[in-house]
Amino acid sequence: MVLTEYTLLGRIDSPDDLKKLSLEELRAYCDELRGYIIQQCATNPGHLASSLGTVELSAALHYVFRTPDDKIVWDVGHQTYAHKIITGRREAFASKRRLGGISGFPRMDESPYDAFGGGHSSVSISAAFGMAKAAELRGERRQVVAVIGDGAMTGGLAFEGLNNAGASKRTNLLVILNDNNMAIDQATGALKNYLLKISTSVRYNRLKRRVWRAFSHVPPLLHLCQKTGNAVKQGLLKNSNLFESLNFRYFGPVDGHNLKELVRVLAALRDIDGPKLLHVMTVKGKGYLPAEHDQSVWHAPGKFDPSTGRRLSGGAGAARYQDVFGETLVELARQDPRVVGITPAMPSGCSMNLLMREMPDRCFDVGIAEGHAVTFSAGLAAAGMRPFCNIYSTFMQRAYDNVIHDVALQRLPVVLCLDRGGLVGEDGATHHGAFDLAYFGPIPNLIVAAPMDEAELRNLLYTALLTEQPFVIRYPRGRGAGVSWRGIPFEQLPPGRGRRLHEGHDVAVLSIGTIGNFAAAAVARAEAEGLSVAHYDLRYCKPLDLELLHEVGRSFRSVVTVEDGAVCGGVGQTVTAFFNAHGYPVRVRSLGIGDTFVEHGTPDELYALCGYDAEGIYHALKSFC
Repeated sequence: MVLTEYTLLGRIDSPDDLKKLSLEELRAYCDELRGYIIQQCATNPGHLASSLGTVELSAALHYVFRTPDDKIVWDVGHQTYAHKIITGRREAFASKRRLGGISGFPRMDESPYDAFGGGHSSVSISAAFGMAKAAELRGERRQVVAVIGDGAMTGGLAFEGLNNAGASKRTNLLVILNDNNMAIDQATGALKNYLLKISTSVRYNRLKRRVWRAFSHVPPLLHLCQKTGNAVKQGLLKNSNLFESLNFRYFGPVDGHNLKELVRVLAALRDIDGPKLLHVMTVKGKGYLPAEHDQSVWHAPGKFDPSTGRRLSGGAGAARYQDVFGETLVELARQDPRVVGITPAMPSGCSMNLLMREMPDRCFDVGIAEGHAVTFSAGLAAAGMRPFCNIYSTFMQRAYDNVIHDVALQRLPVVLCLDRGGLVGEDGATHHGAFDLAYFGPIPNLIVAAPMDEAELRNLLYTALLTEQPFVIRYPRGRGAGVSWRGIPFEQLPPGRGRRLHEGHDVAVLSIGTIGNFAAAAVARAEAEGLSVAHYDLRYCKPLDLELLHEVGRSFRSVVTVEDGAVCGGVGQTVTAFFNAHGYPVRVRSLGIGDTFVEHGTPDELYALCGYDAEGIYHALKSFC
């Protein structure tokens, strides 16, 4: 039953208000808070399941600690809806992820309670350790808490932070491992199995609970128990504790939905100095049965009927680009036994789950570890395989050195598929794929392509398989242009060759990727008003089609370039440099993302805001009249 009437929710506008509640009232408040999140996300979609799993944890943290003086650093920021509502953003929560509204992730410039921004995973421990060390250096008595979960502990940065923090024995840092056995999809890897072993050891946990009940109110005795803990764990778990081997005192596991226990344990840990880790077991989607039963789907379910759990479809339309990728990859894998798929915890998000279902031995979910995904792919390629490594554009930024050093420098035939290229919409600045065309442009040996529609994506994947060097294909989130693509014969698209889509003589527009469909609409409108516009689809931004650019330079004095990415260092500037280098007196107006971070809103709103929707392109063409 989803609550729609609230008695306590309206009374809480800050953690100070929360502290006035009794534990019984706090429990009732958490029920109302969960109902409010469900109700709001039903009509204004967001990341639902992760935040439902942290309702009690969020309440307990603000109940026990003196926020914002004490710092809470949230990893994987989509688990913070309860935190946002508790910290004075209840009314603003209805505007989350909308243009001009609050972010769906922690933002330092949004609230003093958001101690650190978090849209990418595995950053919390490093950031929180920095804050804790700063407090230590200044002589400040401050608690710093890092909450890491939703698979983020599989990221290498998390272990770098643990390794460094564990060596600083006097620095007061609490890491809370929110263990729900999930990322977006089911968690994978050896760490998952290790955590499962800890959490399911009946004898060990029974003993641990008894010790906590007896001594949590007597810190010296609890310290003594901690000193003997490793021996107990070795006897009952048959191995040493990973976290304590990194000099973190390990506590738990604790039921993350037992509010009374959480409050008691956090209060006890507040008085224990040094690096420590609390292992909290939670259920992703807790308290809403549809989300509990299908956690991957309800990670971000879109609009739904909260009373029935029925998801509300936006209606049938063109295929999603991710599904074009997923289905084509399966087709290529059937034809070529060298083809393998690699993804860092995004099998359903990028539709590599299709290959995972049909050929599980040839598809690898490596966890939230983008750098490893790229170098693992390089190793596969060096041994004769043809890896298709799919990483969201914004997360590929984290593997930049791996692409340069491990793939490009060695000219290995790794196919890097960048889903969510360009503006992605409501997730905002942390998730836009704004920089890929610019940051891959300078790297030698790379081929970088962007399809204009579904058929081109299919053919670029085929072309990449036939190419003996690194190949990058970037494409956007969402649905395609509606062209036929299933079952059509594969066509190789020679690298470095674009195409002329429309003849014209007054002005030329050069587009790259799916944004070319906006350009085509603008060209048609301009033509109807008497302006003759030539339209060229570059298709490849590396290498550029030099013959095409010479044709444009010789034939036109006015050119508009359009890209769904950063203008600084992007395709438009590269084209302009070409014209300048060859002495073509061409006026170029480059449209794309300016020198700014773009906030959240619908894609259409953001395209218009940045000036390269069909309307913006049309006005750029007309400006040359």
